[in-house]
Amino acid sequence: MGSDTACRSPSATRARAGAEVVQLPLHDLVASVTRPDVRLIGCQHVEPAPGAARRVTFRFRPDLSAFTDRSGRRVVEPGALELRLAASSADVRHTARLPPTGPVRVLDPDRRLRCEAEAAPVS
Repeated sequence: MGSDTACRSPSATRARAGAEVVQLPLHDLVASVTRPDVRLIGCQHVEPAPGAARRVTFRFRPDLSAFTDRSGRRVVEPGALELRLAASSADVRHTARLPPTGPVRVLDPDRRLRCEAEAAPVS
């Protein structure tokens, strides 16, 4: 459960200049407690030049799926997670299922709760 997972957004070319925010929502399919259906864990603002495309890469760590369990501990559980690449909550462009495995893990104060993102030109 401690390894990084990278997702790439499919970037489309534009005929004119514009800006877009690529979002990375997380959906936990089988959490042991009721949680929000979808939680935004990362985003990246991109402004491709006309006719150019950008690739957005997110570095997801399972600690981002942590939640407070019934006993008040911040935990990461095994189960099924779904990452969604989206332009908005209503405009999901791609989904990827991740199967975290192993025992329930209690997080310590050094946990990493930021999803790093970067945008680069598509060559």
